[in-house]
Amino acid sequence: MSSSSRFSRLLSEERPVAALWGCQLTTGTRSCVVKEDNDFLEHLVLLRTICLGADARDELHVVAVDSKNTYGDHKPVPIAALRSSVLPMISLKGLELVPPVTFVLECGAGPVYLSGQHVTLEDDAVSEPHKEELSEEEAGDEDDGGAA
Repeated sequence: MSSSSRFSRLLSEERPVAALWGCQLTTGTRSCVVKEDNDFLEHLVLLRTICLGADARDELHVVAVDSKNTYGDHKPVPIAALRSSVLPMISLKGLELVPPVTFVLECGAGPVYLSGQHVTLEDDAVSEPHKEELSEEEAGDEDDGGAA
């Protein structure tokens, strides 16, 4: 394996992978579910923006999030109340949610657009043995070089 491909493999494994995420809530689709993946990795949904569509009526649009809390209960919590003539968009910072999470349009007809990032983090327990394997491989490469 060349050193450049080994380096790119290490970078992709050590850094979090962030994918653009978004959904639309309307009267026809009042909820959006972000499911948890069964890949033994840690996943986060970083919600960044909630905005009304151009054709949204001038009425109150309430968006809530339904996620398991520390007590294991599921209760929708309102996170945005938008009205096109007053507040058509909000930008959020620091709202990190662990899937499974459900976004619900509690009132209003929409369309309401939610956007953010879906981040996958490597588990420390998985990465530590991998690093040990690499250091053993590198030690083996040095031993081979010294023996030749």
